Amino acid sequence: MQATNTTVDPAEVAKFEAMAAEWWDPNGKFKPLHMLNPCRLDYITTQIAAEFNRDLSADLPFQGLRILDIGCGGGLLSEPMARLGADVVGADAAGGNLPVARLHAEQSGLTIDYRHTTAEDMAANGEQFDVVLNMEVVEHVADPLSYLTACQELLKPSGLHICSTINRNPKSFAVAIVGAEFVMRWLPKGTHEWNKFITPDELFALIEKSGLSPVDRKGFVFNPISWRWSISDRDLSVNYVTTSIKS
Repeated sequence: MQATNTTVDPAEVAKFEAMAAEWWDPNGKFKPLHMLNPCRLDYITTQIAAEFNRDLSADLPFQGLRILDIGCGGGLLSEPMARLGADVVGADAAGGNLPVARLHAEQSGLTIDYRHTTAEDMAANGEQFDVVLNMEVVEHVADPLSYLTACQELLKPSGLHICSTINRNPKSFAVAIVGAEFVMRWLPKGTHEWNKFITPDELFALIEKSGLSPVDRKGFVFNPISWRWSISDRDLSVNYVTTSIKS
């Protein structure tokens, strides 16, 4: 299926397609995501286990759950979800990412349904999921409310929506754009647009308008001394994540 919905920003899609071949290179253009991924997975798996009463120490704890990884890229989140036993659909509007994702999943012995499509098109086709992972996508779409509404429609009743993005303030400009793109050169210049960043209060308001009920928010904080990411209850000044439920 081709991505057709107007909330997709073609310029944003082109940025990520240009970097597609480097998704699984831990020292390439997606180095920041590789560094952040253990922290993201800790938060995601804890939230899913709590909501669906799953024991993470068990074999295949997410078996029986259908999970959508929207904006899946090369599959950095889709693959761990599949390893935990979930039935995973990875969707991306940037079709150039998907051959990389499919090849890596095949090499890893994983079955993941990767699709070139959008949240809106999937919702229009009546797709339903227990969990929607919506990580580092909302700051790249043209209409965040319409996009989040589509994510809400994709959830089964009592389904879980996990959404991460970047705060909008002077610190996030200094860290996420000047630091990551110009100083550390972790990302190509122009990967992010500061005016598209969304504050936690703004995101909570959008999530509520979409028909979801926010239940949690945490910060992802990078320590330049230990060179590690951690989860913070209080520091949402740059990267942060939210959880909401479809009532």
